[in-house]
Amino acid sequence: MFEHKTGLDANKDEDFRAIYSATMPILFKVAYRIAGTEEAAEDLCHDALIKMTEKNMLFPSINDAKYWLIRVVKNASLNYAKRKGRERRAYERALKEDKRVIDSGETVLLKEDTVQRVQAALEKLPDNLKAVLELKEYGELNYKEIGRVLGITEGNVKVRVFRAREQLSRLIGADDVYMP
Repeated sequence: MFEHKTGLDANKDEDFRAIYSATMPILFKVAYRIAGTEEAAEDLCHDALIKMTEKNMLFPSINDAKYWLIRVVKNASLNYAKRKGRERRAYERALKEDKRVIDSGETVLLKEDTVQRVQAALEKLPDNLKAVLELKEYGELNYKEIGRVLGITEGNVKVRVFRAREQLSRLIGADDVYMP
């Protein structure tokens, strides 16, 4: 019998390096957008890569590895963000933290207010719309890639992105945000 190579083996050094090089930038962007810190994003990405090797994953192509890893990182990041949110709320309740912002200039306040409004509006979107928008805007994936990550058609991705942007506009209100 002869061995026939059909793709990428996550446990082979050469294949692992290829997968790492091709996917780490996008994985980091997705994790950073959701988790909010570089340290957490790096940890989440590395955890996904470890999971890939522990499961002895075999991929037909780099793209298949990328889509699998994006799903793992996205889910792990969402879980991390939820956990951190619960921890922060518990901490704030326990210490009754003062949430007032010190005025360091009108522009700074306007920018902070805008960021908060957009983030709050984003959190109000249904998960299916929020996911496509995060992958499109922060993960910088195209419609086809988003469809593969989420397991939906490219057309469905376009519809969801349109609806997500439409709902964000309604939730935020164009006149109520600071645009430098």
